[in-house]
Amino acid sequence: MSFLASIDAALAAFANFVWGTPLLVLLVGGGLALLIYSRGRPYRHLGHSIDLLRGVYDDPKDPGQVPHRQALSTALSGTLGLGNIAGVAIAISTGGPGAIFWMWVTALVGVATKFYTASLAVMFRGRDAAGELQGGPMYVIREGLGKKWMPLALLFAVAGLCGMLPVFQSNQTVQLLRESFAVPLGWVPADGSLLFDFATGLVIAAAAAVVIAGRIQRIGKFAVRIVPGMVLFYLALTLMVIGYFWQQVPAALALIFSDAFNGEAVAGGALGAVIATGISRGAFSNEAGIGTESLAHGAAKTREPIREGVVAMLGPIIDTLIICTCTALVILLTGVWQQADGIAGVTLTANAFSEVFGHWGPVLLLLMVLPLAFSTIVTFWYYGVKCFVFLFGSRWQGLYTAIYILLIVIGAVASLNAVNSIIIGMYAIMAIPTMTSTLLLARHVNRAAHDYFVKMAADEKAGLKDPA
Repeated sequence: MSFLASIDAALAAFANFVWGTPLLVLLVGGGLALLIYSRGRPYRHLGHSIDLLRGVYDDPKDPGQVPHRQALSTALSGTLGLGNIAGVAIAISTGGPGAIFWMWVTALVGVATKFYTASLAVMFRGRDAAGELQGGPMYVIREGLGKKWMPLALLFAVAGLCGMLPVFQSNQTVQLLRESFAVPLGWVPADGSLLFDFATGLVIAAAAAVVIAGRIQRIGKFAVRIVPGMVLFYLALTLMVIGYFWQQVPAALALIFSDAFNGEAVAGGALGAVIATGISRGAFSNEAGIGTESLAHGAAKTREPIREGVVAMLGPIIDTLIICTCTALVILLTGVWQQADGIAGVTLTANAFSEVFGHWGPVLLLLMVLPLAFSTIVTFWYYGVKCFVFLFGSRWQGLYTAIYILLIVIGAVASLNAVNSIIIGMYAIMAIPTMTSTLLLARHVNRAAHDYFVKMAADEKAGLKDPA
């Protein structure tokens, strides 16, 4: 076995270890506990999030950095795109169709999880080394649980630095560009070109540097312009494919449910592999309980933590229940998943679109992937730099940015297996402090939610708009 192959194997073993049964219980069991503890109250107020996103309750004097809709768009830009396209393809190719069911499970309980984590991110904001008000799991732990819990905060920040690498997005974007344009046009051979990958990585890195220079304000404005349009565009593409195979939709859904509990579509028939794959990819897709969403929602301009919690609840619904389901149906209905051996990530999804749109399939997919993958790259920089500043202060954040830009280029030519294992493993580590602190502080959210929703109901009855 070569040195690189040994590294790949070691990283894969690490990812499999940390995504063992204890973590699955913490994420899904913890989310279910939060759902029960809340008595389902957040689910009953999903409609309130629409008014919040429309800006009905916005006040420019509120503390924070971006409006509710920009905070949600930033959070979604960190999850939508390759997590929904390449991530779903990886889930099906490694865990079978049943993995999608377990992705749904993470989303259903993730709605409650995100309500609590985003509410806490605003409720327990803290000052960073530069004196700027920040939100995120490390600040929730420091401000809400006290300094004796600081090792847990440091664990999240360290894992966040490693998990928020741009290499996966860079790797898969370059792969799709190469296979959709460069190879068909004869620019590079079918087995790829290191020079093409490197040059493309440089272009993406340069563009990211321009957006990153504007920090969260520019990232929020960029995300709110890009994300909604790309979601609608992708939904239109997938619905066309689903409509083309509409007669086979019931059978595809039945396959997802049946395979979720028997694992027959997976090599060796290991049911545990189906569940672990579905939950890990679901967590990578919607990030409920991981803590990255708190980094974005903690920047929202609001004095009411519950408002941001209600807005954050839309994330798993849009991300996993809608977008991931559409991607999964496209892959299953076209049958490409049955020839998935040796086909990595986004290429499998591109092949599925080719079944209906011919050579235009990957091109149409690329039009959606490029802006969303790019928005994820710049959003991950924001997440990473918050972790870096928490650990090392603001003096050296320029060094972090330079390294981050360099990693975009490295990701363009890196091994997908190694990249995937590192990020998936770090996501698991981040979930430990996030879910632990959320469960310990959940009572504060329940109390605030009761007061907020009771006052909102009273104000609505009195004909008032704003419950604040």
